[in-house]
Amino acid sequence: MFPAVSLLTIIPLALSITASPVEVVNSPITLPIARRLDVSNGTINLLQQDRDRITALKDRTLKHSGHNTPLTNVANSYLIAVGVGSPPTTYNLVVDTGSSNTWVGAGTSYVVTKTSVNTGQPVSVSYGSGFFDGTEYTDTVTLGKGLTIPHQSIGVAVDSSGFSPGVDGILGIGPVDLTQGTLVDEPTTTIPTVADNLHSQGTIHHEFFSISFEPTTSKKVTNGELTFGGTVADKHVGPITYTPVTKTKPASGYWGIDQSISYGSKTILSSTAGIIDTGTTFLYIASDAFDKYKSATGGTPDTATGLLLISSTQYGALQNLNFHIGSETYTLTPNGQLWPRALNTYLGGSSKALYLAIADLDTPSGEGLDFISGQTFLERFYSVYDVSHSRVGFAKTPYTDATTN
Repeated sequence: MFPAVSLLTIIPLALSITASPVEVVNSPITLPIARRLDVSNGTINLLQQDRDRITALKDRTLKHSGHNTPLTNVANSYLIAVGVGSPPTTYNLVVDTGSSNTWVGAGTSYVVTKTSVNTGQPVSVSYGSGFFDGTEYTDTVTLGKGLTIPHQSIGVAVDSSGFSPGVDGILGIGPVDLTQGTLVDEPTTTIPTVADNLHSQGTIHHEFFSISFEPTTSKKVTNGELTFGGTVADKHVGPITYTPVTKTKPASGYWGIDQSISYGSKTILSSTAGIIDTGTTFLYIASDAFDKYKSATGGTPDTATGLLLISSTQYGALQNLNFHIGSETYTLTPNGQLWPRALNTYLGGSSKALYLAIADLDTPSGEGLDFISGQTFLERFYSVYDVSHSRVGFAKTPYTDATTN
């Protein structure tokens, strides 16, 4: 279990009424969250972990199909300390925009208190890289310094797999429709998320949240911020520009958007749908786009890590990778396309090697989910998730052009 001082990131929650995101200067509510790379069992296969997850993201029916997909540890995640019950027990939960159920019990056992209500409903979710089965409760959830959400639905795990020691469950902040079918006996019912209840109970008056991460070269580091109901001015550079959630399935069921991608001046992926996902480590693009990227960069698959390996000469010739979203372009510089060299050995790679953090989605474009912008992208750009207006916003940050890697 992580002590509070080692958990990373602060999460202000805005309390103002506004028709669009409000900038938060000094929020009275802060909540640390932690990014952790779990290497307790030696080297980790983050690429395989991501691919197991991608299988479930593409086919949501796998979430209720008996957990047939391969399971690997959730070894690279952002954790948030959340209190449940009265008095609250603290659980370290994965912050996940790609799922919407909040649940506990993978590590620290659920503690029944005076606010716990067992609804008797069995609940089950599979993530590809893990699963949980359990029972639905409603309980008081505490965020930060005493901010409580009464009667929040949570899952209490009876059985779970694929979660590393110190991970107690998930804080799901994806669209609410992702909860449909997770109550086993009520397959058409949706479950209000934490964000839904913060809004419906009047704690925040505009239902959105924003995420700021910074590039990191440490396996444990304070490098981000999650804000409910507001945005934080010093976490982004320039305006936040919004794009509608895509109407293309299956990406439309997530925080999905439309974009095209170019490498230098050459388009490698025409305008298509994909998703933004905090639970995915790398940045994935459809196989035809990846083949063009691989050819243009000269990268070769590395047997130890599964990532593309480039030489220092090829790195010197690397061009920008551009994401064209609406009227704006967001650019990953050559450095932004690298996996942090300080973390190479945790993946089984060479300490001084240059590995690209762009990977193959393993399906061709045109299937309705043709890219996944994971932590590789989110650590360079500020992102805002506007539930009320069904849109996603992005902005550059002080770290967009950093040479961290």
